[in-house]
Amino acid sequence: MAFRDDFIWGAAAASYQIEGNTQGVDGCAESVWDMCSRRNGFVKGTNTGFMACDHYHRYEEDVKIMQSIALQAYRLSIMWPRVMPEGTGKVNTQGLDFYDRLVDELLAKGISPWVTLFHWDYPMALFHKGGWLNDDSSDWFAEYTKVIVDRLSDRVENWFTLNEQACFIGLGHQTGVHAPGLELPVKEVNRAWHNALLAHGKAVQVIRSHSKRPAKVGAAPCFRTAVPMTNSPEDVAAAKAHTFNVINKEMFNASWWMDPAFNGEYPEDGLALFGADAPVVKPGDMETICQPLDFVGFNVYQSEMVRATADGKPEVAYPNNYPKTHFDWPITPEALKWGTEFLYERYHKPIIVTENGLSTNDWVSLDGKVHDTTRIDFLHRYLLGLKEASANGVDIMGYFQWSILDNFEWAEGYKQRFGLVHVDYETMKRTPKESALWYKSVIESNGASLGEASALQGWMKPSDFNRNTC
Repeated sequence: MAFRDDFIWGAAAASYQIEGNTQGVDGCAESVWDMCSRRNGFVKGTNTGFMACDHYHRYEEDVKIMQSIALQAYRLSIMWPRVMPEGTGKVNTQGLDFYDRLVDELLAKGISPWVTLFHWDYPMALFHKGGWLNDDSSDWFAEYTKVIVDRLSDRVENWFTLNEQACFIGLGHQTGVHAPGLELPVKEVNRAWHNALLAHGKAVQVIRSHSKRPAKVGAAPCFRTAVPMTNSPEDVAAAKAHTFNVINKEMFNASWWMDPAFNGEYPEDGLALFGADAPVVKPGDMETICQPLDFVGFNVYQSEMVRATADGKPEVAYPNNYPKTHFDWPITPEALKWGTEFLYERYHKPIIVTENGLSTNDWVSLDGKVHDTTRIDFLHRYLLGLKEASANGVDIMGYFQWSILDNFEWAEGYKQRFGLVHVDYETMKRTPKESALWYKSVIESNGASLGEASALQGWMKPSDFNRNTC
């Protein structure tokens, strides 16, 4: 069985992680990630994204590689301070021209551009004005969005507003491990959270009002998901509850983003948990946030394994021998099956997997090839889970592998390699990995080469459930 005939097969990348040339090149201004890259110890190995993969100068080569592996779509992001150095006001024509050329190159090679408006490279000039804590920040983002839509929407039809708000607010403003590196009280974190949600809503309004072509619009959030240890009704119900309940004051609770964006309200359990620290909602805010969206975007790498306790409550437990990626993330192939099924049941919108992949310890072998067989196995297992969800009636629009290139992995520097294409960071030489060729075969068969969805096998046996868990 293959996927639906119009299924979208793509790969993704982010501007700051691959473009480089952020230090004044062609008028580009700094983002909060440039600032944090200069902070001693913030990024492993004292690495920066100042050069990254030099995609800014090598985009033609990169797009040619995309074409060679039959990629149908490429999810790119725009670097806000490259286009608007002050965040608002004057537009840097040289920066905007780069994305103009990139979109044209993609279209010339038969690849559809899917544009993410914000993937974490927040302008330093606006950070100095309070960033997401400033209640004007959503209007700043709407102004920037209009600049991009005015220039690109004669060719771009597919848009994402924000990428992983849980990371740039939760990790950036609460735990401080991502830019801008703040550790704020929960009340201020939720203020930034709410302003970012308003930015999402206003951006959707701008796209709907100003796009020159019919537009599909969504976002690319990430959040905690769960899969059941068994297919018993009790474990399935526990996994669903663990996915959508607001269980702590971190920003990775699924419903804390999804319910405002799709239902126009914060979940009651979250409001009760946060109490006086909950977002301050002004009249009209939720109407602005809850704009009509065309799909549910879903970035997923792992899920928590959950079983029901004797009283039916969710309990997280992994067997001790559970496999992990080079990033030390557990490998849970069922994540795409259960995650998409839960989301589709709750929000009734088509699903796009906007990111999925893994970091492995790759290198170029003596034969000049990169034999990343573990990546192939990982992607195969996860895609079988997606195929099973599709067979069960979930409307799956498409899948974007993360990432097309090895790149700057934020606070991890260049330690983690997620790419289908190996990048030598000294010479910038690109080497497509075996996984890239494998992915090409999957695309060309529209998933038929994966085999039957029923072939999906997790990592656990019933005997594992009785062992010590961690």
